[in-house]
Amino acid sequence: MADKKMVEAITSMDVDFAQWYTDVVKKAELIDYTSVKGCMVIKPAGYAIWELIQKQLDGMFKEVGVENVYLPMFIPESLLEKEKDHVEGFAPEVAWVTHGGLQPLQERLCVRPTSETLFCDFYKNDIHSYRDLPKVYNQWCSVVRWEKETRPFLRSREFLWQEGHTAHATAEEAEARTIQMLNVYADFCEQVLAIPVIKGQKTEKEKFAGAVATYTIEALMHDGKALQSGTSHNFGDGFAKAFGIQFADKDNTLKYVYQTSWGMTTRLIGAIIMVHGDNEGLVLPPRVAPVQVCIVPIQQKKEGVLDKAYELRDRLAGSFRVKVDDTDKSPGFKFAEAEMRGFPVRVEIGPKDLEAGKCILCRRDTREKLEVPLEELEARVGELLDTIQKEMLERARTHREAHTYTAADMAEFEKLFNEKSGFVKAMWCGEQDCEDKIKETLSVTSRCMPFEQEQIADTCVCCGKPAKKMVYWGRAY
Repeated sequence: MADKKMVEAITSMDVDFAQWYTDVVKKAELIDYTSVKGCMVIKPAGYAIWELIQKQLDGMFKEVGVENVYLPMFIPESLLEKEKDHVEGFAPEVAWVTHGGLQPLQERLCVRPTSETLFCDFYKNDIHSYRDLPKVYNQWCSVVRWEKETRPFLRSREFLWQEGHTAHATAEEAEARTIQMLNVYADFCEQVLAIPVIKGQKTEKEKFAGAVATYTIEALMHDGKALQSGTSHNFGDGFAKAFGIQFADKDNTLKYVYQTSWGMTTRLIGAIIMVHGDNEGLVLPPRVAPVQVCIVPIQQKKEGVLDKAYELRDRLAGSFRVKVDDTDKSPGFKFAEAEMRGFPVRVEIGPKDLEAGKCILCRRDTREKLEVPLEELEARVGELLDTIQKEMLERARTHREAHTYTAADMAEFEKLFNEKSGFVKAMWCGEQDCEDKIKETLSVTSRCMPFEQEQIADTCVCCGKPAKKMVYWGRAY
């Protein structure tokens, strides 16, 4: 009975996707709620995924010349107000510190919602000459945004992220870095998280407060909603002018720097859950699975079974992240738990397997079982993990393509959003009025203007005027 109950405790994703998601993050022990509304405890199973994301993404940053720094979490109010658009964009979400100990502060301090203003304040004293450029810095930290509606990983009041902040001598270099980092993000999502993404530019309405241009990667979740998975912003010289960040160029004239910023957050863990998960729980891509191989001894009290399980663990441990489930629970319960936690490969070994010199490998993603001779275990596990990683990306891409539609006119556009879930590609005139109208009538937002443009029609899907851009539209988290 206990075996059955564990999986019954998850609401089916087809019945209630939001409840399914909450059940998974709780039952897989990724998070716990806290006494601070909208803030979560990231438990070991959840934090281990973040550590693998952080380690691999940081490695990719370093390959393209990024250096890590750390700046304070407090921003004086006067500093935040130096860039008008920026402060207006963040004002509704800012948390303020008004007292230090028992004394009221002379100036309120904001708990960083993002660190552009701090980096600008730092750069204005750190950059003097063209020889000081470029500055390609990143910090791993937490930020606070006082969100009204919260959901674990997807939207919390405090979340973990990285924020890159760079300064360059020319507009061209800043633009090149903005695009370069977006490409790093896209490669990371596809190669490490097995999540395919659409790369493109945000509209004026959706861009970052204070940016000249915002670029984004958009992913499609299993329920057909979009998730913005990483953004990269070109600031031009607007922040530099507001903060007085100048450098002496080679011709000895004073010039303003050009800046960028880019970030990815713990919401990626939410993306992994919603792209790959199923009704049994998590399905983790091998590259971010804290446990890649879980060995389950069957009839472990029988002589030699547990010893063999430990021996197999020691053989695999040099190449893979592996554990033995040697608890006194029943095998059925252990299988259900391994599935709930999303371990990519399960190894089953019992007395009969010992006699035959083999074991059973079970894939988490497809539940396929394979018999493998014990002497071939390392090679077969390695091959299987590579196959799972590759096929998870292919499945996610197939799902996205099956849920991407095109609409030439408003009737078709409305019909698709009323009857289907997914991305809809449609033409747009470039006017915010049309964007606002679409959002108002259908609760749909522009996700991005993809770099790979297509001509679906000549006129805007909303107003019928000549179209300027093809846009991916969707309902989003």
